[in-house]
Amino acid sequence: MSEAALRDTVDELDRRVIAALQLNGRAPWSAVARWVGASETTAQRRYAALRERGLLRVTGTLELDRTEGGSSMMVRAQARPGRGLEAAARFSESPDVRFVAVVTGSADLVVDFVARDNDDMMRMLFTDLPATDLITSTEVVPIIRPFTSAAMWDTGLLPAEAAAELRPGPASPDSVGRDRAPQALTPLEQEIAAALREDGRTQVSVLARRLDRAESSVARAMDRLISRGVLQFRTLVDPALLGFDAEFMVWLSIEPGKLEAAGRQLARHPGTKFLGAATGRFNLVGHMVLPRRTDLYPYTSEVIGSLPGLIASDVTLHLATVKYSWYRMHRAA
Repeated sequence: MSEAALRDTVDELDRRVIAALQLNGRAPWSAVARWVGASETTAQRRYAALRERGLLRVTGTLELDRTEGGSSMMVRAQARPGRGLEAAARFSESPDVRFVAVVTGSADLVVDFVARDNDDMMRMLFTDLPATDLITSTEVVPIIRPFTSAAMWDTGLLPAEAAAELRPGPASPDSVGRDRAPQALTPLEQEIAAALREDGRTQVSVLARRLDRAESSVARAMDRLISRGVLQFRTLVDPALLGFDAEFMVWLSIEPGKLEAAGRQLARHPGTKFLGAATGRFNLVGHMVLPRRTDLYPYTSEVIGSLPGLIASDVTLHLATVKYSWYRMHRAA
């Protein structure tokens, strides 16, 4: 389905509901209803319909650098001619992969692997790399520090006051001590995180029954995870549904002494969904959206071009997102 046709499957109320849940995937329906201009029943019904059609999912995600859950490796891959979609499907089947996009530009695929340690990383890259018969080359870009995450992205479809009311906890990844050593999750915290990964809006009472735990214990454990910045809630949706036809990744080489300043500056741009410092040829990597592809020209010159310490830049345009935050994506008819 084309991006224009996809947008026609939802209306403005649907988009406002999505925008509210992007600000806080677990926002109370009373607050969502107030900001979208509908009753609680209507807001819930719209959400249920979008989820049933596979257009929307709220998922609980763990911030890797705050736990002992591993680290992210972005892999840029070149596919054999005509085999890119097949390679993307193969990558998406791997339990080690949480994100796969088919792109155009200097790479054909962007794949995000999560490795628990160096041994795990070597296994993924040198022993168990999927689709080796379908790709011709790879470039690994390990993420070493996020500047902002997709869970913090504001679509801009609701007033700024909505974010102030709906958003829980810290306003940015830096608001909670990121420099503290990662902490292992308790068994209960692991169980809660696994359940919320399936459905981020699962009520505490339902979680407690499912896990056969006391509701008060589950509530306290959830509060700890959220207050420590370990657990965040992401609303997974195709940006085209919200009017963003240009989805792309930027790969930047920044002077080391200017990396912090450049990262903070680019993280503030409204089109930045994710931005992280990395190692290798590119030391700043971002996942971005803009309303139109024609907006890329001024973005390149005015946004990227104004970054302090910029040495080189590359842009890969998304053609399709196959897997996002561990879930295979699809566009319903």
